[in-house]
Amino acid sequence: MRSAIGLLEIKNITKGILVADAMLKAANIELIMAQPLCPGKYVVMVAGDVGAVQSAVRSGHAAGGSDNVVDEFILPNAHASIFPALTGCTSVKEIKALGVIESFSVASAIVAADAAVKSASVDLLEVRLARGMGGKAVVTMSGDVGAVNAAIRAGTDRIKDTGFYLDSLVLPAPHKKLHEVLY
Repeated sequence: MRSAIGLLEIKNITKGILVADAMLKAANIELIMAQPLCPGKYVVMVAGDVGAVQSAVRSGHAAGGSDNVVDEFILPNAHASIFPALTGCTSVKEIKALGVIESFSVASAIVAADAAVKSASVDLLEVRLARGMGGKAVVTMSGDVGAVNAAIRAGTDRIKDTGFYLDSLVLPAPHKKLHEVLY
């Protein structure tokens, strides 16, 4: 059951593998993702009940060492649309207004996406994680202009003080051909 998700973003691959192992040994959790990302970071995402996810993240953090943790989160009640957006499996037929949040960390982008989609009636298009982007991550969403503005505000407010927020954008009426290249 995915009642909570937790993530550790690690500075290097070897420590990342160690962290993944420690997290799996610490609690009864589901491994969602354990993979290297640009530029040589490693991301481990797990799901399960809140206590198990908290235990796994604590154990992973301890195994990797604070100096190796780039960013992390525990979302006790992650929005269900996060998972399809992470895998690029969303099916939005029409982009209305387009919202974009860009961050310097994978964890911050997912936290921003969760806050955005919980705050307004928007569809997540994609949460693109650090592959070929120098370690950055991008969240794209669509909906009515007012909803997208509210979602972008909520997402950026959630991460702006972390030091990982880079930029955001709302396009009220994006060109129809832009939909073909977004995700």
